[in-house]
Amino acid sequence: MVGVVGGSGAGKTTLVRGLVDRLGSDASVLWFDEYYHDLVHLDPAERAVVNFDHPDSLDVDLLVAHLTTLLAGRPAEVPVYDFSTHTRTGGTRRVEPGPVVVVDGILVLAFPAIRERLDVSVFVEAPAEVRLTRRLDRDVRERGRTPESVRAQFAATVTPMHEAFVSPCRAFADLVLDGQGDLSENLDLILDRLADVAVTSGGPA
Repeated sequence: MVGVVGGSGAGKTTLVRGLVDRLGSDASVLWFDEYYHDLVHLDPAERAVVNFDHPDSLDVDLLVAHLTTLLAGRPAEVPVYDFSTHTRTGGTRRVEPGPVVVVDGILVLAFPAIRERLDVSVFVEAPAEVRLTRRLDRDVRERGRTPESVRAQFAATVTPMHEAFVSPCRAFADLVLDGQGDLSENLDLILDRLADVAVTSGGPA
């Protein structure tokens, strides 16, 4: 179990996709962003003011249940989340158990129940201006947001929540990596750490 953590736009997803490219079918991925609470009970105006960067916005119990399921060798049915409406679609994405399960999210290390299930934890860091630029690109292109709304959210909730909840997670990480650094070198560091864990646990290196 590998946790990849860091501020929004730090480079976590690029790193995780690189790991999947290296490991192939040996890697399964859970994205913590898929575990936002379903806000279907709120009207659109109320959903728009929810603080999605606070730990309370995430269904941590469901993620922990899925981690436990995967550790037991069974597949997990992950809810499909619609970021444009802040609701779950009712569909699921099946994640199969594999030799390596990667969990990506800004707040993965903020919860003790998740931390205790991880074998390797990685904190990815990048300056705030870099993270904002990357978030603008993603949210406008993939999540149907306007640049103005992204900037407003970054100032109102992303930055203060980063300082309060994300940045302190650095202390729990086994590896701290530069989100602007060489991707191949960062991947080598993670894979070396995974090999060490495999040897220590008696599994294949």
